[in-house]
Amino acid sequence: MTSSMKYLLGAAALSFGLASGAFAAEPAAAPAATAPTPASATQAPSPAPGAPMDRGEYVARLANCVACHSTPGGAAFTGGLKMMTPVGAIYATNITPDKETGIGNYSLAEFDKAVRLGVAKDGHNLYPAMPYPSYAKLNAEDVKALYDYFMKSVPAVKQANLPSEIPAPLNMRWPLKIWNVLFFDSDTYKPKAGKDASWNRGAYLVQGAGHCGACHTPRGIAFNEKGYDETDSDFLTGAPLDNWSAPNLTQAPGTGLGRWSHGDILEFMKTGKNQFGSAFGTMIEVINNSSQYLTDEDQTAMATYLKSLAPQKDGLSAPYAFDQNTATLLRNGKVEGAGATLYLQQCKACHGDDGKGYAPYLAPLAGNPAVLDPDASSLINITLNGSARIVVAGMPDSYRMPQFRVMMNDQKIADVVNFIRTGWGNKGSAVTAADVAKIRKETNPASDRIEVLRMK
Repeated sequence: MTSSMKYLLGAAALSFGLASGAFAAEPAAAPAATAPTPASATQAPSPAPGAPMDRGEYVARLANCVACHSTPGGAAFTGGLKMMTPVGAIYATNITPDKETGIGNYSLAEFDKAVRLGVAKDGHNLYPAMPYPSYAKLNAEDVKALYDYFMKSVPAVKQANLPSEIPAPLNMRWPLKIWNVLFFDSDTYKPKAGKDASWNRGAYLVQGAGHCGACHTPRGIAFNEKGYDETDSDFLTGAPLDNWSAPNLTQAPGTGLGRWSHGDILEFMKTGKNQFGSAFGTMIEVINNSSQYLTDEDQTAMATYLKSLAPQKDGLSAPYAFDQNTATLLRNGKVEGAGATLYLQQCKACHGDDGKGYAPYLAPLAGNPAVLDPDASSLINITLNGSARIVVAGMPDSYRMPQFRVMMNDQKIADVVNFIRTGWGNKGSAVTAADVAKIRKETNPASDRIEVLRMK
């Protein structure tokens, strides 16, 4: 079968199977070493002080289950989050141990089948907004710990699941079986020979429970991730998502993590900020609910794995280099154009004449990978809508990007975004008022439409 036929079949299958049941949502190289056993590569270490002490809760933190299976103000894991697809909305489901509306009647084997294989207790296929293509890599010990946590530690809450809004016959689930045959690998993670235990642990977490590829890997026409590990050149190279652009996580020096040290990655996972930028969009939920709770050992393992990824798809013709000229002109008041004037009026106080901000508290704009990104969605979105709070150790951050959607029209936001994307040595492509208008419409804060995997 040719790849084009495969993608067309997969797209057709998914278009007829968009439905959801239970669980549906969402340095220098180390010397070669003897391949570790599966247990040494994937065994969760004992949580550090302040981290969850129960292994099952720790795995739930790794997988960030609460982000999709909860709604603001609702009880944890009770579902109800609305997600848009091309043919109608689906809703995340109740995964508390309530026997009527949750998963209280699931056996361990049925739980494993749902989490890892995307098949509910009654046999229907789950829509891959539930990231079972990543969770398939979980080992049996972590699945058992997760099951015990949900059955014994999570309070049972009776909250009925909402039916999908996908009309018949598009709500049929059986075509997802075809999609799985074409795009799904059900194998658990197998440690790679020649890599040490830390690298393998990091690969297991990034590819599996962390399901980083679900946001950061581009998707094909059948909405499949184009790669699931480092052997594929598309893996973690960045992708459009929910009117944001999830960044490139390879060692691309401009738009990726190539300029980030191992310590920069650790700082970002712990706090959501570092010298290069701050978390935005749904990454804030990852920081708030997941990565800050990981042990130092696991954070280090993930950073080790990410630092090993070859640079891919940087999108820049030359490495970023800071240009002092923009800062000099701003300091001397020699500004030309609406974008520069707006920057002086609205942005300079926090981000500075030199665009370096006051990292890590106020994000830099000069050389920020999100600013250099060929896809300007993130910069437009955060200018329009601001950012949510990053909450670390129970303490909300003191400085927050405000929203300018009321203060500035589409043209003004395009002007200031273009100034930022071409100042201080940044070499981003231009955006238009129409680009801003599209994101403004689709991110109306008064709307309950939550876009997942850009499937609208």
